[in-house]
Amino acid sequence: MQCLLGILVVLAGLIDVEAIMFQLHPNNHKCLVEKVHAKTLVTGEYEVTEFPGQVVDFQVVDQNGHVLANRADAKGHGKFAFTTDKDVTYQLCFASRVQQGQSAMVHDVTLVTKHGVEAKSYEGLADAAKLKPLEMQLKKLEDLSEAIVQNFAYMREREEQMRDTNESTSSRVLYFSVFGMCCLLGLATWQVLYLRRYFKAKKLIE
Repeated sequence: MQCLLGILVVLAGLIDVEAIMFQLHPNNHKCLVEKVHAKTLVTGEYEVTEFPGQVVDFQVVDQNGHVLANRADAKGHGKFAFTTDKDVTYQLCFASRVQQGQSAMVHDVTLVTKHGVEAKSYEGLADAAKLKPLEMQLKKLEDLSEAIVQNFAYMREREEQMRDTNESTSSRVLYFSVFGMCCLLGLATWQVLYLRRYFKAKKLIE
């Protein structure tokens, strides 16, 4: 059992959990950018300080402009969740609005996001499936292992793509260099022939 818990601790360190704190100035907005793989569960929680006459809107938008989560007047504490259907880069945006005549205050924002396995609620799964604590830990270990394998597969795929790109770029540079040398040789030959005809016309050479 202790060995199992130790493995879980090590594997859990490889899973994405991101927390950030920042300040949001009045009538301003701030966006954070993240990238996740396809079919990934993303959950998050935020905490925004509240002030009278001030509103903070929260929205999650992908690179194509699709709204993944939206909360107008995100007061205090809130949660969000969505699942990606493809590799996606998304923005988590907070926008401050201050009513006219109200004193403007700076909001403190805390944001925590979780991806993949870490975003799942294993306690709820255990209750629904009536799993024993050890069975729940084994299920989490299985999911963690699968997530790590998927991450390694993705890294390998990216490595192959980068290698193909480098090889393609090297080939293009080589072809361009050969083409440039041919152009220079052609230009030099044309200049020699032109000057030869010019000097002959001026009877400077035979």
